[in-house]
Amino acid sequence: MKLTLSVPNIRHIATVVLLAAMTPVLSGCFGAAVVGVGASALMIADRRPTETYLTDEGIEVRAVARINERFGDRVHVNVTSYNRSALLTGEVPDAATRAEVEKLVSRVPNLKAISNELQIAGNSSLASRSNDTYLTSKVKARFIDSNKFAVNHVKVITEAGAVYLVGLVTQAEADAAVEVARTTGGVQKVVRVFEIISAQEAQRLDNRPREAQNAPVSTANPQ
Repeated sequence: MKLTLSVPNIRHIATVVLLAAMTPVLSGCFGAAVVGVGASALMIADRRPTETYLTDEGIEVRAVARINERFGDRVHVNVTSYNRSALLTGEVPDAATRAEVEKLVSRVPNLKAISNELQIAGNSSLASRSNDTYLTSKVKARFIDSNKFAVNHVKVITEAGAVYLVGLVTQAEADAAVEVARTTGGVQKVVRVFEIISAQEAQRLDNRPREAQNAPVSTANPQ
């Protein structure tokens, strides 16, 4: 008997596989095979073209390498690239360093925009970073419980209790994600770093054939 899966079903299965793959990460045990499955599931379920997804990974690696080479442990900077737009979060000692970090990142190839959310403060403690990790997991879990949008369409970054939401989403998805994050215990504030797309564009991206994943994504202005 031949089994045929539609694209939506493939994406649903990919999300389930990804969530299952995330479980061992929290317990500190993650085999190489699971890493491969998880990465493949991420790309299948993501609204970005595969080429853009991989470009974003490269932007993050290059940006972090440049920051570490220039500043070492004098700063704590996280770089999150999504659809070739970089979000900078973390702490730097002064305004001059904040500006220099942004300038360094702006020179990374293939980057089209930067949202600089760096705070002028001492490097956060291990306890603070652990709490941020916990809050990120908590928000993601509540996304799943709310069942108002596909959880893989919204990326969550938490820094000092502030939650940053990134993704290619419709206005309705953006509003739903913000409301869930805003009402999550421990979250100090929510910052939108979305790119808003139409419902028609979202449907096209969610149902595009796997071989067409390199098609360009049409977006509106970031919100």
